[in-house]
Amino acid sequence: MDAYDIFKKLTKGLTFKRKVLGVKNNVPDKNLLPVKIEDIKKEKIEVDDEDFISKSDSEHSETESQSQGSDDESMQLVNCVKVDEKKGKKKKIKTEDLQKKLELEEQNRFRNEHGIKAVGRHVPAALHEFSDLALRYNVSQELISTVKECGYNEPTPVQRQALPCMLEDRQIFACAPTGSGKTAAFLVPILHMLGAPQGGPRALILCPTRELAHQIYREALRLSASTQLRCSVIRNLKESKVKEREATFRKSDIVISTPNRLCYLLNQDSVSVSLDKVRWLIIDEADKLFEGSSEQSSDFRQQMDQILEACGGKQKRIAMFSATHTPSVAKWCRHHMRGLINVTVGQRNAATHLVEQELVYCGNENGKMVAFRQLVQKGLKPPVLVFVQSKDRAKQLFKELIYDGINVDVIHADRTQAQFPRGPRLGVDMHGADGARHRLPRRQPGAQLRLPTVRHLVYTQGR
Repeated sequence: MDAYDIFKKLTKGLTFKRKVLGVKNNVPDKNLLPVKIEDIKKEKIEVDDEDFISKSDSEHSETESQSQGSDDESMQLVNCVKVDEKKGKKKKIKTEDLQKKLELEEQNRFRNEHGIKAVGRHVPAALHEFSDLALRYNVSQELISTVKECGYNEPTPVQRQALPCMLEDRQIFACAPTGSGKTAAFLVPILHMLGAPQGGPRALILCPTRELAHQIYREALRLSASTQLRCSVIRNLKESKVKEREATFRKSDIVISTPNRLCYLLNQDSVSVSLDKVRWLIIDEADKLFEGSSEQSSDFRQQMDQILEACGGKQKRIAMFSATHTPSVAKWCRHHMRGLINVTVGQRNAATHLVEQELVYCGNENGKMVAFRQLVQKGLKPPVLVFVQSKDRAKQLFKELIYDGINVDVIHADRTQAQFPRGPRLGVDMHGADGARHRLPRRQPGAQLRLPTVRHLVYTQGR
């Protein structure tokens, strides 16, 4: 039995009331003093003020502790480590990354505006104006003025990306349409980087034909007018003139040649030429050098291997320029060029937007001649350039047009350099025809293949 059971038995039958006899519940206790409502409000206000003061004191103490902590963090410790350097570096890295992203977006937008596509690691920023060359790469004002005097008022799309790449010693493969300024795109960086003349060639330019070699040579003479660099082109290598070519080769800073002629000169026992100082190897119209039959392509690859072996310099750089992008050229570039940057202007392997194209179905060879006569009757503004499938077909078409009384001439491999058309008699060179017997105005000779005024081009080769 516990206390609860005892209490239950003792109180059995009893009832408890709230009001106890003899006790007045309504009478207030004398010990309790009356409190007014105004006093209660005042006490509340005082309590709130005290809380506010305590909070402010605590906040002030926290700020002081934080400031003391920051001061402690900024203080140099015994082991020479600063706590706040890590936080500062994080903020700085974030701002630098953001700035790089903004610059990259701006460059991508600029390239898209000009139809430029650049693929590679750490691609240099595209060029806005020729004047930027002096600021970014310390190019002389004389060279920039010469470039503008040659008619390049502003950079073309391929020049905007190729110039910075080459000036930063990057190897590139640039694909751009014909007439887009590829020649100046590799000549201007070479003229700047070679500096003063030295003994022996330091830049070697290879191209598929001797006509193109002469064209590049003329452009190099124009652009190098403000420099003292010497340019030369390897001409016909007769036995009587081999020594003369050797002397010219040794004095030149820039040498322009076809691969076959250069290999012939290197293979001569009586001639000692060196390519050890070559710093830049330029291959122009690379797609034409790699095209053809498997035997022709293998011959060119052997020639290129011999030339690359002769160019034994450690600082050698390769730049390839082409109008089309072929798998064979791309494979060769990946194999021989480290850190390659691929630059493409416009749509790959597409014709330039400045050319209007029309396809005419003729059925057979006789139909092609009928279609060409119809073009002449409609009226063609000279000069006109006509491409055919072979030199035999060129001779046949030449005879047909001569009998029609058209002022015409022909270029093919059976004709010597002296027999190539020159002077005022040049009207059609599988070149211009308007159906008239009168003599056409004088044009640039087709032997040099420099035809900036060609209005019509007829391609008669069937596929």
